[in-house]
Amino acid sequence: MSFDYDLFVIGGGSGGVRAARVASQGGAKVALAEEDRMGGTCVIRGCVPKKLMVFASEYHDIVEDAKAYGWELEHGEFNWGLFRGHMHKELDRLEGIYRNILKNNDVTTYNARATLKDEHTVSLSTGEEITAKHILIAVGGQPVRPDLPNAELGIVSNDIFLMDEMPGKILIIGGGYIACEFAGILNGLGVDVTQFYRGAQILRGFDEEARGLIADQMREKGIKLHCGTNILEMEKRDGKIWVKGTNGEDTYDQVLFATGRAPMTDNLGLEKVGVETGRHGEIKVDEYSQTNIPSIYAVGDVTDRVQLTPVAIREAMAFVETVFNGNPTSPDHDLIPSAVFTQPEFGTVGLSEEAAREQEPIEVYSTSFRPMQTMFAGRPDRVLMKLIVSQETRKVLGCHIVAPHAGEMIQIAGIAVKMGATKEDFDRVCAVHPTMAEELVTMKTPTRTA
Repeated sequence: MSFDYDLFVIGGGSGGVRAARVASQGGAKVALAEEDRMGGTCVIRGCVPKKLMVFASEYHDIVEDAKAYGWELEHGEFNWGLFRGHMHKELDRLEGIYRNILKNNDVTTYNARATLKDEHTVSLSTGEEITAKHILIAVGGQPVRPDLPNAELGIVSNDIFLMDEMPGKILIIGGGYIACEFAGILNGLGVDVTQFYRGAQILRGFDEEARGLIADQMREKGIKLHCGTNILEMEKRDGKIWVKGTNGEDTYDQVLFATGRAPMTDNLGLEKVGVETGRHGEIKVDEYSQTNIPSIYAVGDVTDRVQLTPVAIREAMAFVETVFNGNPTSPDHDLIPSAVFTQPEFGTVGLSEEAAREQEPIEVYSTSFRPMQTMFAGRPDRVLMKLIVSQETRKVLGCHIVAPHAGEMIQIAGIAVKMGATKEDFDRVCAVHPTMAEELVTMKTPTRTA
């Protein structure tokens, strides 16, 4: 049977574009359909604009800090409209790069919604039907609103970048990384921020000591963080949003729901073709990203394995290697470094202290201190450097950093942890002084064992 294409990719995000480009470079005839903007969540409504907002918000304290260092400066005001214009110009530039990558690599693109008709056919919203030997689904995920009356009054993370004006007072619902990142961003931009999280502590699943320090520092910076608290009712009153929570009631200019994300698998035709999905709508795949239908594969957030852009790209590369290069390759999901752009920033790789001590006897090396730069300026900021070490093998099982530029540090530390470095390997490295990260190689005595 002949097909229109060797590969048809549904979704123009990081994973889909990478798979399309690399497969085409190898000689495959490839097409890709994207119903929205090319670049996906990361480029258009996720990592990139969020990080630009993080940068913007971190200038909040720069004048006072500079004064402590002898600079005679005066406070200005944040201009959301000016910043938003610059941000969207940058996103337009990046989207153009993604489109050119596909064009320059002979990938045919369709600005249309694609759904599955059968195991080798996709239907486009333009009315066209296209056949392909292989179909790759890389449509990503989307934020979800809670099942709550009047929930449509609030916004989700996608909407933050499109706001006409900055709210004076906002309530953020959620305790995951998206909720905590935007709490820090908006607080830094001068918004009065309240955050509700129904759990006992924010950032569930991460190291408990790190979570605690981040929560303390968020409150220190003026965020009204309420754990063990949930929203009960909300309604529009006099142009604002009245909210009743388990801790009382108040009125806000805006409510942001950061209560989770879900794979974008609705109305994709999966049921018609028989592609198996999980209870959250995620596409079930094997170790090679193949679904139960042999011609259909899936990578990225739509599979709900690890929701990180670099992981989607690695899954896409492994897919091409497996399907088009004849070299079955499983993406490596072990020991993935990651960063949470809270304020302070959090970098982590490997096991938390809690997970590690359930696995085996461990030693914990941990230190928290005020860093030189902000201490000199009179700020109460604290940082954390932490290593989790196996008592038996001496391998570093986890590394956790809460500090400015923690993401940059954990990228480097992640190499050592991935290589299986021991505590003694860390100890043999000479410290770079004076830095915050030198503590990772100077902690000689365990803080505790478990």
